[in-house]
Amino acid sequence: MIERFPLLFAPQRWDWASVDGQFSTGSPPDELVTKVHVVGFDGDRIVLCRDARPVWFLPGGTREADEPLVDCAARELLEEAGAVLRGPLHVIGAHLCLSDLPQPYRPYHPHPRVAWLWCFADVSVEAAPLNPADGEQVVEVRAVEVAEARERLLSDGPWYPELVDLAVELRAAGTAPTV
Repeated sequence: MIERFPLLFAPQRWDWASVDGQFSTGSPPDELVTKVHVVGFDGDRIVLCRDARPVWFLPGGTREADEPLVDCAARELLEEAGAVLRGPLHVIGAHLCLSDLPQPYRPYHPHPRVAWLWCFADVSVEAAPLNPADGEQVVEVRAVEVAEARERLLSDGPWYPELVDLAVELRAAGTAPTV
């Protein structure tokens, strides 16, 4: 799989979060997951968000204390995309990360090892994003064809098209584990 998705499996550095990450398929230990992101399929279209920057991204974000993974995904979908989870949450994989911050991002998060979980699910966009004050302020939500999603997500990083391709492939195969 690494040969087919070399950018996705390449080591990553996110300076904005002070972490280094490495993608792996499968589910990380629940206690390591601090972020959940969703490739949301509204029919055959993928739901994307954009904030004031010219960057398109997949809905998702930080897990709250003692929050179940499915609840985190559902909350983040609603907050960032005005979308409702309409089916099981399927695991694509996770970026296993090592933080170089002196303390955890939130007091209840593990440290220095964390995991950012990537999932896919059927969703429906039903409202405007909630845009809570402590989150990204989304200015646009679109459900777009896969090819357009791949192109738009390049604004967030070169490996996102491969993540989308893997989600599409796993969805078609019907073999991805659920959360």
